[in-house]
Amino acid sequence: MPDAPKLFTAEQLPEAATPAMRQYRRFKAQHPGSILLFRMGDFYETFYDDAKTLSRVCGLTLTSRSHGEGAIPLAGFPYHAIDTYLKRLIGAGLKVAVCDQVQDPREAKGVVDRDVTRVVTPGTLTEDALLDARANNFLAAVAPFGRLYGLAWVDLSTGRFLVQEVEPAQLLDELGRIGAAECLVPDSQFGTEDSVLEPLRPALSTHWTPRPDWAFDPSSGRKALLEHFAVASLEGFGLKGLKTGLGAAGALLDYLQETQRAALANLTKIEHFLRSDYLVLDKPTQASLELVETLRTRRQDATLLGVLDATVTAMGARLFRQLVLYPLRDVARIRARQEAVAELVAHPLLRDELRAALRSVHDIERLAAKVAYRRANPRDLVGLKLSAAALPALKARLAGCSSPLLAEICSGLDTLDDLRELIERAIVPDPPTSLTDGGIIRPGFNAKLDEERSAARDGKSWLARFQAEEIRRTGIESLKVGYNQVFGYYIEVTNANAAKVPPHYSRKQTLKNAERYITPELKEWEERIVGADERARALEYDLFVEVRDQVAAQVERLQRVGALVAQVDCFGALAHIAAERGYCAPEVSDDLVIHIEEGRHPVLDVTLEAGRFVPNDTLLDGAGNRMAVITGPNMAGKSTYIRQVALLVLMAQMGSFIPAKRAHIGVADRIFTRVGASDELARGQSTFMVEMIETANILNNATERSLLVLDEVGRGTSTFDGVSIAWAVSEFIHQHLRARTLFATHYHELTELALLLDGVKNYNVAVREWKDEIIFLHKIVEGGSDKSYGIHVARLAGIPRQVIARAKVILANLEAAALTPNDKPRFAPSLEQVGANPRELQLTLFGSLHAETIEELKRLDTDNLTPLEALAVLKKLQGDVLKREERPKRRS
Repeated sequence: MPDAPKLFTAEQLPEAATPAMRQYRRFKAQHPGSILLFRMGDFYETFYDDAKTLSRVCGLTLTSRSHGEGAIPLAGFPYHAIDTYLKRLIGAGLKVAVCDQVQDPREAKGVVDRDVTRVVTPGTLTEDALLDARANNFLAAVAPFGRLYGLAWVDLSTGRFLVQEVEPAQLLDELGRIGAAECLVPDSQFGTEDSVLEPLRPALSTHWTPRPDWAFDPSSGRKALLEHFAVASLEGFGLKGLKTGLGAAGALLDYLQETQRAALANLTKIEHFLRSDYLVLDKPTQASLELVETLRTRRQDATLLGVLDATVTAMGARLFRQLVLYPLRDVARIRARQEAVAELVAHPLLRDELRAALRSVHDIERLAAKVAYRRANPRDLVGLKLSAAALPALKARLAGCSSPLLAEICSGLDTLDDLRELIERAIVPDPPTSLTDGGIIRPGFNAKLDEERSAARDGKSWLARFQAEEIRRTGIESLKVGYNQVFGYYIEVTNANAAKVPPHYSRKQTLKNAERYITPELKEWEERIVGADERARALEYDLFVEVRDQVAAQVERLQRVGALVAQVDCFGALAHIAAERGYCAPEVSDDLVIHIEEGRHPVLDVTLEAGRFVPNDTLLDGAGNRMAVITGPNMAGKSTYIRQVALLVLMAQMGSFIPAKRAHIGVADRIFTRVGASDELARGQSTFMVEMIETANILNNATERSLLVLDEVGRGTSTFDGVSIAWAVSEFIHQHLRARTLFATHYHELTELALLLDGVKNYNVAVREWKDEIIFLHKIVEGGSDKSYGIHVARLAGIPRQVIARAKVILANLEAAALTPNDKPRFAPSLEQVGANPRELQLTLFGSLHAETIEELKRLDTDNLTPLEALAVLKKLQGDVLKREERPKRRS
């Protein structure tokens, strides 16, 4: 058997390679870090290591092409399937360079001209098939230089472009909220242990792309922004005073220009994001409140976003996600949103009509981007036309609204009549997606096109008449006229009828059972028909591009309309949910009072069976109710309750109604939570270290306006250490931060704080004991609790009965806090040691606390004691008993 041919690498390819392969090698050298998809006819091909990667990632067959003594690895797919394979390659974290044929092969003299038309990366997607329609796809850039770091982010698929400057400690929180698919960082700050960005990499699920340090230069960034927006100053965008922020924004522009190979026509403005305008939610808080994904499954359905998002457009869904992640702090802006929602709650017919009109609106923002980058097909333009057709009805229904926000939207809503009429006149109602197969342009739009189409139609009618006449003339009933790309039009006659073929037929092709012929007359009409058809298709393409360019000139208008439609959709969704679930409009103010009556957890209220969730009241303020210490059994609902309060405050600051009977919400500047440590544990940090880091963050950054949600602080260490830390943390919050705080704990000792600190109140989760059973009432009531019912919860969880019995024995001993003569806790003896059943052992252990007193009583000679001596002995014994009982209390 001969040896398999050697597989060449790109570097080993001989210079004598074909012109196409030399072309390939040139483009590959220009994009060494990308998979190069090389268009060859109707296929995208990959070669060498790229072919191996494509085969492995996409499951395609790896073949090879012989070349001299070796072979070139090869893998490819049909050009129309590019979105499918791009999705897989990008999902694997790869960068892809798309090299297209930029010349009609029929016009090429030699090898067809090709060029890399774009480079596709996780943060630069614009294709619908590669994007989540209901979430933004952000590309971010960080300029980590100076006292404030520059942070910019852009969604190329919608044109949204933002910039801010943040303190280094705030960077993780902001990147967590942005959720960028890809983040650009300077080369010098990538992959080194001492990099200021290195700690962020394991904490964020983003694709990190190093770029040259010069790309983040503030001066270069400023110049790039001025040139892109064609302005003399950036002050009109509110960017005065920014430095590192301009460097980050400039790095984004540089990268997008390099990857898109086209003018960034849909980046029409840049926004200065002000962190102080919004409720701050650090990364642990975003995770523990499960705002947009659950902690364990990373799903969206059982999250705040999942139960509130009732939007009916893709634009509205993306904006709604931002409303959840960026609640407001300004009371006037919150009330303006509330008024818009309240008006739609109060007028259900108006609400339903608006939502019905919105259902006809396509994704105008992303369609505008496709138009801007000349990637829109005929169906995309029809989508814009149908969207524009829904706008007059939407505007008419908004016209009677009295809330300022809805009235403002109505005033600014452009119905795009001119664009709708243009597309209506130019494009057929149900066009193909292909730009080159014809059938795009309406009859009557262009006279020249109508002429060419008529000529092509007339020719095809002549062909039908010609076939019928030849059948009559020759008597060959099976004679037919056909066409293929190689021979053009032909007459096909079966071998059985060969004797009937007229002499003026010229044989063109021999088949197994038939012969194909041509005639001078047929070839003359072929030139007319094929020429007219090709000219018609070429003209259709040119006309479509012309119409698309006219629409592209109006991208900024389309973006404004998309933004306004998204707002209407969000207000309609909030109103729909509020009306459907009986939510109330909270009174929002600048004071420090949070007073909620019969509040419900917004997620559990939906996911649990109707009537199962128990509502609870809440009162926090800046005075005598600053801190609520919440004790109670395991599994009774402490953690659910404190998260519930945080979510209701967040919803109120979104401008939403909330699930409660009534509520007053004094706005917070930040919400902090201290719960769970699963993500950090996976990165090698201990539970207690994570707990202390997050607690330190709270103590160092919270203010009087913050809302703190603390769950079991101190649980990650020994009991005495934990109680001490929890106590000290509570004191510090009360005395120094004075923040509104919900503190859930198993440390019953913390209930003593209410006796010492005037702003602390005790609450517990009510429990009813009945026979041997414990019923969790899930109701928050005033007062502390001194029982955890942990063994009961263990029994419910299915712990074996003998383990439960043993635990009861040990608990009885610990609660009795029996001491040895050396004043050390006495561990419960084993069953084998005492040879008793659990009930007997419990009695023995219970009595062990006063064993010495009992022995002393047994030794007393009561017959010889005087009354005075008897009183003295009794007083001593009483003192001993009280002294022993006091010791467990000090340790509990």
